Amino acid sequence: MPKSALTGSRIREHRLMRGLKQADLARQIGISASYLNLIEHNRRRIGGKTLLSLSEVLGIDPSILSQGAERAVVAELQDAAASDADTVVELDQIEDLVARFPGWAAKITAQHRRLRALEQTVGGLNDRLTHDPVLSDKMHEVLSTVSAIRSTASILVATPDLGAEWQARFYSNIDTESRRLADSSASMAAHLDHLSRKEASSATPLEAVFAALDSRGYHLEELEKGATPEELAGKMAEVDSEEARELALDYFANYRADAAAMPQDEFTQAAIELKFDPAGLATRFNVPLEAAFRRLASLPRSATVPDIGLVSCDAAGALLARKSPSGLALPWFGAGCPLWPLYTALRSPGVPIRQVIESEDRAQFIALALAHPSGPLRFDHPPVYQAIMLLIAQDAEVSESAIQVGSSCRVCARTHCAARREPTVITQS
Repeated sequence: MPKSALTGSRIREHRLMRGLKQADLARQIGISASYLNLIEHNRRRIGGKTLLSLSEVLGIDPSILSQGAERAVVAELQDAAASDADTVVELDQIEDLVARFPGWAAKITAQHRRLRALEQTVGGLNDRLTHDPVLSDKMHEVLSTVSAIRSTASILVATPDLGAEWQARFYSNIDTESRRLADSSASMAAHLDHLSRKEASSATPLEAVFAALDSRGYHLEELEKGATPEELAGKMAEVDSEEARELALDYFANYRADAAAMPQDEFTQAAIELKFDPAGLATRFNVPLEAAFRRLASLPRSATVPDIGLVSCDAAGALLARKSPSGLALPWFGAGCPLWPLYTALRSPGVPIRQVIESEDRAQFIALALAHPSGPLRFDHPPVYQAIMLLIAQDAEVSESAIQVGSSCRVCARTHCAARREPTVITQS
């Protein structure tokens, strides 16, 4: 996969739109014009304070310039290409599509998400139709009634000289069975209608919650200011089903508890002082380590707060939360890269793991992972664990021995990876 060339090109585009000279912009942000020239020609990676300074001078949100937001779109477009093997697409031009036509790229990825969600809905409905005991009983009742009506009608047709008394009995049986068939059919139709309404959402409940949190950068200002989870859920258009609402309320309850235990201003000051060490913060605020992970990921990015991502999963590896940092796109569907420390942590519950990882875009992160019980431990039930991983972006390459990871196997170009579980649609250039 080619190294992304979007960030520098976007900086140059917005500088020219504002009529700024390269030397003037460089002077305003405190770097040399030659260094800015390298950035604009995608020969130097940019992040941290330099990116924030550029976004401030250009009057634009950092995420618009950031490689991370566009990297996620690129990954989703690649996944969309992988889902239709019969259609040949220009994979090597996907980044150009995102850079030149961001609106179309967003439209395609939105449609891809919807198609994937509809496929999952159809699969769920098919499974439910196959295994739903209520539907099975109703179908059996309908078929049994139809068979009884058919048998009775066959006797009447085959026996024209049947006595009047027996004819009356058979006609009465047909009438009774017909009424029962009508009632059974209406009941089955009502049950199917209930299922269709229940599955009417265009996305799975968890993906709806992902979308709601992504749109807010995982920082929920309403909860910081004292709103209740119910009030916030009512304002979120993405949370459009009862199942999504239940998941959102659980997440919001944890967020509100974290905010109460670690007030934002006090926590931010402590995080800067402790250099964003979650273990030190957990000790200072007397909270579990995973709570400090979540609170760090909820901080809004600023000149003093680095780009921080978060991902969590259950013991089966299914993602439960995902906040993508710049330079590493986290998948919307399925599991992530098997090499993430997130999954390593599940093998050693309660043991914190620290590892430097490097994405395909050569962005490096301090990855901090931990597996923890998802509820209270009890003697009469096996423990249920979840894993959580914090990703803190580094402004420069900090380790020569960083583990190389991807987003997911489908869109990872590393061909000789022992952890690969499915073919990729990307070829290494």
